[in-house]
Amino acid sequence: MFSVSKTAFFILAVFLIFPTPLLAQAVSGDVAARRAELESELGQLEKEIDVQRKILENKQRESISLERDIAIFDAKIQAATLSIQARNLSIKKLTTEISQKENTLSALSSKISREKDSLAQVLRKTNRLDSFSLAEVVLSNENLSGFFRDFESFALIKNGLQSSFDELESARQETKKEQTVLEGRQLEQEELRYIQELQKRSIEADKKQKRDILAASKGVEAQYQKIVQEKEHDAAAIRAELFTLQGSSAIPFEKALELANRVAADTGVRAALILGVIAEESNLGANVGTGNWRTDMHPDRDAPIFLEITKRLGLNPDTMPVSKKPWYGWGGAMGPGQFIPSTWVLYEDRIATVVGHSPPNPWEPYDAFTATGLLMKDNGAAKGGYNAERLAALRYFAGWKNATKPAYAFYGDEVMALAEKYQRQIDILQRN
Repeated sequence: MFSVSKTAFFILAVFLIFPTPLLAQAVSGDVAARRAELESELGQLEKEIDVQRKILENKQRESISLERDIAIFDAKIQAATLSIQARNLSIKKLTTEISQKENTLSALSSKISREKDSLAQVLRKTNRLDSFSLAEVVLSNENLSGFFRDFESFALIKNGLQSSFDELESARQETKKEQTVLEGRQLEQEELRYIQELQKRSIEADKKQKRDILAASKGVEAQYQKIVQEKEHDAAAIRAELFTLQGSSAIPFEKALELANRVAADTGVRAALILGVIAEESNLGANVGTGNWRTDMHPDRDAPIFLEITKRLGLNPDTMPVSKKPWYGWGGAMGPGQFIPSTWVLYEDRIATVVGHSPPNPWEPYDAFTATGLLMKDNGAAKGGYNAERLAALRYFAGWKNATKPAYAFYGDEVMALAEKYQRQIDILQRN
């Protein structure tokens, strides 16, 4: 009457033989093989991207020629194409991992449901034992020692089930967190791929322009050189070029260069590089200063600091432009240099020392240029040279921890291309 069922002992044995954590950590052979395949393909693509980057760097050192310019654009397009392919592989890899987490969550949920049912059965059995008085046991002619053994067995099984249920729930919550992180990374990769595709189209447009020059020169290198020189030496056209700054009015190129030169003298960071960073920050994707701090800014990290900054400056926070929130994180970056409030406040005293007024204003061009120069200096740009400047730009965009990740390489390449463009214009202006 009171004997423990074989089913209950089987359930207990299962828990002893197959510990819960193994379920949460299990990865099917197919998933592991696919992941390894994707990682191998991704590694090969990254090697090919490095080859194109070296070609680009070497070509940029050569003297200006038609062959050199076309080769530069070919290398840029090939690098962008390979980077997009690499990002597609990264997204596939993340999708596989997310699918794995979903399968794990499904298995954990099913096991939790089964264990709840088992626990309910054990509790009902235990309640039946609890409901019998000692007199009833004696009158039923049951062996007292057997009765208490059954009682202890049920209690043991109940405790085992409850412990396993708690472990399963903990594993389920942890897997859910991991899945959320992976989904965030996937969105980030998709956003970066979209930006890179836009940049690739821009490079292809530039290449078409070069081919148009080739057609005009009818393949004669000397004629090409003449056309290039005529275009580059048109200092009046360069001076008329507008350099649009996010969060401020359009500034003539000469004014932007004046600010960059002043900051370069104070920080040791090349003026053309400062221009390149701010140009890149002002034109990245949809973040062009159309956001609002209430909806686009990190509510804990940045919003309170943003309110303090605007209060000190006597500005209305609701009317000040900030970057819109992207797919994968928070916006709220301010002014031409696109500083988030929590970073800007760390540089306020140093900016104020350079510009000569306090508090500095992230929407004021000189203050913004100074902030960019100081951050780039801290990132190692003052050392000079292509590699140091590119790494500093990547740190500006992605932070020190993420600066060397292949996913962000396009930003450093784009800034260096812009810096080269502005350096050529600076050199022309200095000759006139």
